[in-house]
Amino acid sequence: MSLSIVMREHGGPEVLTAAETETGKPGPGQIRLRQTAVAVNFHDIYVRTGLYRTLTLPGIPGLEAVGVVTDIGAGVTAFASGDHVAYMTLGYGGYATERTLPAELAVKVPAGVDDVTAASVFLKGLTAEMLACRVHPIKPGETILVHAAAGGVGNLLVQWAVKRGATVIGTAGSAEKLDFARQAGCTHVINYRTETFVDAIRDITNGLGVDVVYDSVGRDTFKSSLASLARCGHLVNFGQSSGPVDPVAPAELFAKSLTLSRPNVFHYAMKDRATLEEISAALFQGFVEGWLTAPAPVQFPLADAADAHRLVESRSVSGSVVLRP
Repeated sequence: MSLSIVMREHGGPEVLTAAETETGKPGPGQIRLRQTAVAVNFHDIYVRTGLYRTLTLPGIPGLEAVGVVTDIGAGVTAFASGDHVAYMTLGYGGYATERTLPAELAVKVPAGVDDVTAASVFLKGLTAEMLACRVHPIKPGETILVHAAAGGVGNLLVQWAVKRGATVIGTAGSAEKLDFARQAGCTHVINYRTETFVDAIRDITNGLGVDVVYDSVGRDTFKSSLASLARCGHLVNFGQSSGPVDPVAPAELFAKSLTLSRPNVFHYAMKDRATLEEISAALFQGFVEGWLTAPAPVQFPLADAADAHRLVESRSVSGSVVLRP
């Protein structure tokens, strides 16, 4: 049996309730995990509120976690009992002490990366790699704008962009978060609560604009993000923490020959097994080598998932939030 967090309806954090669920033995091609750390993502908030209706109810939310393999099903050769693995899945089920999982979704966590760190950065880190290396491969000398530069993805993206030779401008909403963005490598920081970031970008770039904007905020920043781009610039909208973006007329892009992307990390990272292993290896190697770092995540017991959601939803935390089964 497993202690799981079950959703029976959409709503506030109070709909996340603890229950005993049956884990069962792994079937062919599956592994069973004793989970050690479960990440909480903004995607989980969207699922809980019903903005994303992608979890069949009643159901167990949670996209990603790290755990120890306790059993393997027929045909599994890549893993053995005792292996520490990370995974992400749109099949959900992460908010649990134990679970079974298709082995093809898991990757080994190297000895140099602990389980809590791996859980706190896995999906966010794969997203950062996708954004910096695949959706818009950042080139040396480019100037880029990263919104929410102190957030879980933003912090890693800033570091990856600096590693690739970009000048990074970051936005955040408090002095503490601005300082955190500077530490990650931002050359310039903008407090979006006290400054108009379009004007600040114009001043910083001498009126040229930036080569790319990475925008996870959505509705509140989208139009101004377009206005902040240089000619032939690229707006990468990869989240909507302030709400979904209104439809965009192609003519709005034509004025400066702009490009607009709305990538999904699952489409990139899960394209095939080789790609998943390649991106995961790049992420973990960055931590082993030390050019990627992340603050210690805020940790909650699994049973306190509702409180973890409240914290994430407040957008007051720098870095990640992790549940400990």
